[in-house]
Amino acid sequence: MPERAASDPAGAPASLAHVHTPDDARLAVATSIFQMLSDPTRLHLLWLLTHGESDVTALTEACGASRTAVSQHLAKLRFTGLVDARKEGRHVIYRLRGGHVTRLVREGLSHADHIVTGEPPHE
Repeated sequence: MPERAASDPAGAPASLAHVHTPDDARLAVATSIFQMLSDPTRLHLLWLLTHGESDVTALTEACGASRTAVSQHLAKLRFTGLVDARKEGRHVIYRLRGGHVTRLVREGLSHADHIVTGEPPHE
């Protein structure tokens, strides 16, 4: 599920306008993304990463899951293209893959906040 690069090899900017009627391929990819968001620990990790890059140790401390569980969730999130990782010395640093993922996580949790608090919806 990789997002489009900032520009294609020919140098054209990434598209900000997307297909209005999703085809089967786009529906399948979107379904996979929502499946990754359906686990509370993975969603928590993604939310933590909306605040910036982090390593496994910091993510483990922040979300309260075991290091093994966090590592397994991060591997799934990398495989599905929701997070990227880079090596920094002996540490692996994780970050969200693009603004779409950041906005999706924040909007999902904002919507949940409205439901939990009873705050009326807005545009």
